[in-house]
Amino acid sequence: MTDIFLEGGRTLIGSELVETSLAVSGQDIAGIDAPRGRARLAISARNLLVLPGIVDLHGDAFERQMMPRAGVDFPIDVALADSDRQAISNGITTVFHATTWSWEPGLRSGDNARRLLEAIERQRPQFAADTRFHLRHETYNLDAETEIGQWLAEGRVDLFAFNDHMDGTVADMAKPRKRNRMVERTALSNEDFDRLVDHVVSRATEVPASIARLAAAARAAEVRMLSHDDGTPAMRREYRTMGATIAEFPINEETARDAAANGDAIVYGAPNVVRGGSHTGWTKASDMIAKGLCSVLASDYYYPAPLLAAFRLAADGVLPLTEAWNLVSAGPAHATGLADRGTVAEGRRADILLVDDTVPLRPRLVAVIAAGRLVHLTDATRLLGPAATPREAVVAA
Repeated sequence: MTDIFLEGGRTLIGSELVETSLAVSGQDIAGIDAPRGRARLAISARNLLVLPGIVDLHGDAFERQMMPRAGVDFPIDVALADSDRQAISNGITTVFHATTWSWEPGLRSGDNARRLLEAIERQRPQFAADTRFHLRHETYNLDAETEIGQWLAEGRVDLFAFNDHMDGTVADMAKPRKRNRMVERTALSNEDFDRLVDHVVSRATEVPASIARLAAAARAAEVRMLSHDDGTPAMRREYRTMGATIAEFPINEETARDAAANGDAIVYGAPNVVRGGSHTGWTKASDMIAKGLCSVLASDYYYPAPLLAAFRLAADGVLPLTEAWNLVSAGPAHATGLADRGTVAEGRRADILLVDDTVPLRPRLVAVIAAGRLVHLTDATRLLGPAATPREAVVAA
């Protein structure tokens, strides 16, 4: 581990951008407005923004590295290594891989979830980003309950989400394009897919009790829970009662207001902000943010989105950049219980981004420091010369 000195830069300290220097020692920020001392590695941050690293609590773009085309698979270790590079190069220093375990075979099957979890655990020391496991449980996947309970008890799950896409699946069965996409993902025949859906739907009465048991297991393991696509305040209240205090993508303002009034974290997708609306036609994230009904933005399906979204919100006058940045850093850190990151302060984990904001709406990432290591650099001219040793200083005098 090499101590790092960041010279100058408009640094986000609290709610203000302050021109200052930073000293990094080991994995932590050692000092603000500090001298270089004997740091062997120094980087000029002059005319750059110095921001805390992005914490992404829901990203599933790694699926595209695993299966770039329907039926085309790549090894999970290769896919995860590539995803790590993509996350870091977009300023994401803490990434929760949102892994769906559904009743479907194929990409979102139990076998794939197991392989992903094992690969993340095995490769974690090699990743530049702090890589964690966010398990998205399809609530109709009743046969997985026992094994998921074991994973929770063993501390292998970092975030646990309840998903219910069954109504949408049934509705999409009558839409040829969407139906074909679902069938391709499972690698089943049309007939086998129909039979599977019929069987899963037939067990609907068993679902509520299964949800309650798994929520109890997550509480016992002190694993934070999310509920996905809450459609009504009643649904949000039900999950909150079970301990799921993160509302992920509430689909209307009424539900988001209930979440906000009760202190829940509220997650929307950063791609929604960047694109100017939801690809599903649901809630517009920037509107929710303007109304104070969003505390977290996640990459969802596109790793560049959090960085771009914060600057888009500032450019559009929705929030100052200092507040917009909280949605991708301090907000998700707080929601996930990671008190050691999300802000630039002495003693906090040294996850730091150097960003060139010269071109409006197109922030350029110059350098990324993750847990005190320089893991990404796009401009080597920013590197400063070696610090003078005491003997060299005497000779120079």
